[in-house]
Amino acid sequence: MYEILVTVCLATASDGSAPVCRDMLVAGHEAQTAEECAEKLPILSKEYDAPRCAPVGEALPVSEVAPGVFVHVGEIAEPEVANRGDVANLGFIIGDESVAVIDTGAARWIGEALWRAIRQKTDKPVSHVILTHLHPDHVLGTHAFDPLDAQVVGHEALPRALADRQTNYLESLASLIGPDFAGTLPPVTDQTVALGKAFDIDLGGRILSLHSWPMAHTGTDLTVLDTKTSTLFVGDLVFDVHAPALDGSLMGWQSVLDQLQDWNVERIVPGHGAPVLDWPAGASAQIRYLETLEHDTRKAIDEGARLGDAVQWIAESEAGFWQLFDAFNPRNATVAFTELEWE
Repeated sequence: MYEILVTVCLATASDGSAPVCRDMLVAGHEAQTAEECAEKLPILSKEYDAPRCAPVGEALPVSEVAPGVFVHVGEIAEPEVANRGDVANLGFIIGDESVAVIDTGAARWIGEALWRAIRQKTDKPVSHVILTHLHPDHVLGTHAFDPLDAQVVGHEALPRALADRQTNYLESLASLIGPDFAGTLPPVTDQTVALGKAFDIDLGGRILSLHSWPMAHTGTDLTVLDTKTSTLFVGDLVFDVHAPALDGSLMGWQSVLDQLQDWNVERIVPGHGAPVLDWPAGASAQIRYLETLEHDTRKAIDEGARLGDAVQWIAESEAGFWQLFDAFNPRNATVAFTELEWE
């Protein structure tokens, strides 16, 4: 198999040195032979500078967690050059007629590699790219799917939230990931899911039920239920192994998890950690963490502790249960303290 690549650069160096560049995939133009691939170049040259053919590149490793449901597991780490930003769980679901992608990673190269993984499993078109929330490790690979004309779907608050943060996200991720961030652009949402409104996607013999949630992990959390296999993609509403990250409302997050506990699903796909967890047991560790965070924060407020001092010990008893605890727990304590002191 062959695919079409173009060269993209991260930036032009101000000191006169060569810019940092990489090969970028133009998805949807694969061919069985080099000759067939070359026939596509004249048309694509009208849109891209110097497109060329190459053997198919790397695909993300994925596992089938339920029939037709595939998950890629990211590292339990913060984005950096060594892991190329591959730090979140992503997935796709194959219907009789089309495919839905669920989250796309922290850089365009990840979206490209996810597309190759899809092509290893099916030749059906990608009709939808669903984003579970605004965080960059889940959404910045979306641009890789633009050549496919897939509909990008998210929470009703996602477009505004991304507009507010995308410049900061692009600058920070470019610095953290380095050359492999080249070609990455912010996603553009085509459809949004309103709070309290049913939103279903039919992939052909397979219905995905999307649900937007009030402020919880973030203000843009969206879940995706594959009704055929009772598999629920929860994004970062549930963390596994990786320390939870609070960027919304502690009380709201606890409320959403309480509601989800009553959902009759077989398994969930968390945003980080294992590819799949049993439900509802899969959220027990996080529920305990959030309860501890709330208890300790209320204790600090009741005792009149200063925020700067309190974050040193709030939820410290949870440290041994989570990776990246020292990176995320102080932030969580700060958000929780700020929320609860004004109740």
